[in-house]
Amino acid sequence: MITCEGLVKIYKSDDLEVVALQGLNLHVREGEMMAIIGNSGSGKSTLLNILGGLDRPSAGSVSVGPWDLLKITDEQLVSYKRDTVGFIWQNNARNLLPYLSALENVEMPMMFSSKLDRAYAKQLLDWVGLKDRMHNKLHQLSGGEQQRVAIAISLSNRPKMLLADEPTGSVDTRTSDLIMDIFRRLNRELGITIVIVTHDLSLANKVDRVVAIRDGLTSTEFIKRNPNLDDNFEPGSSPQETVHEEYVVVDRVGRLQIPKAYLTALQITDKASMEFDGERIIISPPKSLEG
Repeated sequence: MITCEGLVKIYKSDDLEVVALQGLNLHVREGEMMAIIGNSGSGKSTLLNILGGLDRPSAGSVSVGPWDLLKITDEQLVSYKRDTVGFIWQNNARNLLPYLSALENVEMPMMFSSKLDRAYAKQLLDWVGLKDRMHNKLHQLSGGEQQRVAIAISLSNRPKMLLADEPTGSVDTRTSDLIMDIFRRLNRELGITIVIVTHDLSLANKVDRVVAIRDGLTSTEFIKRNPNLDDNFEPGSSPQETVHEEYVVVDRVGRLQIPKAYLTALQITDKASMEFDGERIIISPPKSLEG
């Protein structure tokens, strides 16, 4: 669904250049639910804006389905944003119109892409647990309920991919769990690809895969084997231990992107010793040269 190879984004202001992404590689399968984590300034929101068609990449390659986002025209970009992408912001003010009811907010995007489908709008609000609140104005809804309206809005154009920027950043833990459960249900029942940007590593228990970004580069992947997401798991039963398997990212020319913390722990700076024992590659500090 998503392929990024050597993705670069440079912001220019007067004589200042800021490199937000400096050769990022990322692959997301269709129907996958994944999280992108990273500290503030790591480039994760820049990546989301590019995938959402809100910003243009500077170099490299990035495609979503059949769309090449590096070569896409302005006219094609409108179609892409209208038909392919659903977007959820952390700030509800960017998602919602305060003078409309929940139902009217969900119906609004439909007017720009196709005919109004009130039955589908009501179904979306039912899916996010707001069947009895759909005629309420925003000031009558809690922050968590407003965020669930935002999820319904993001699905109103029947997108193939859902992008969420810190969707649980402004709600409490209970509401965060509820929102993530809604994402999982939508992912399973609709088969929609979901990419969540967050700084909260605890969300790893709720998604299929976690990719860490540091300094504009994909640095580490965590592939999760979570028994809580198995179809046979019943709510209320004792959760089993979640196991995370960490992967080092290999770029297209075979270079390993090893987390800096590991290199620091081994006191590796510019060179390392590498051995292959037939099964494993062993990386260690350089061996001293004799003679």
